[in-house]
Amino acid sequence: MTELPWRDVRGVRVFDGFLTSAQQADMVTDVRAIVRAAPLIQPVTPRGQPLSVRMTSAGSHGWITDRQGYRYAPAHPSGAAWPPIPESIRAVWAAVAPQARAPESCLVNWYGPAARMGMHVDRDEADPSQPVISISLGDDALFRIGNAARGGTTESLWLRSGDVLMLSGTARLLHHGVDRIAPGTSTLLDAPGRINLTLRVVT
Repeated sequence: MTELPWRDVRGVRVFDGFLTSAQQADMVTDVRAIVRAAPLIQPVTPRGQPLSVRMTSAGSHGWITDRQGYRYAPAHPSGAAWPPIPESIRAVWAAVAPQARAPESCLVNWYGPAARMGMHVDRDEADPSQPVISISLGDDALFRIGNAARGGTTESLWLRSGDVLMLSGTARLLHHGVDRIAPGTSTLLDAPGRINLTLRVVT
């Protein structure tokens, strides 16, 4: 894994260009294996509103949202077990968060060209002292970081393929989201879009 410095954006650690092109390609192959075992689903909020991203998971826990609420579940909605988190993805966690517990969930988000993710906080995990680590693959995404409380000033940055960021410490419970994708800014994937992998300790 390439050793690169990180920069601080509101307490979020951003590792620009952390993955090489070859590492990104290998990781995409591993993600496709996850999707074959646990197909992408079109999630809806508890109110029944569809999200613009499609998602699946790997690990002992998978995050889902439907009319029953936001939660972690032990199996894919089809009833199949979530596949294990590939070693290529685990290696990123080990490199940037060596003191943290091993990740129990890898949420796979597929952003099509028009997809976005509203401002939110990852608060369904039992131990917020453990980090959340995000890996970007494919087209650039405009990522926005806010505050612990909803509202107020925000700061945005472009995440590019191979970038990694970590929400930990005071940044762990900040609001964040993805405002838009820039189609055609990467040639990693077969079609315009972005894969976001989010690693979490659940229990």
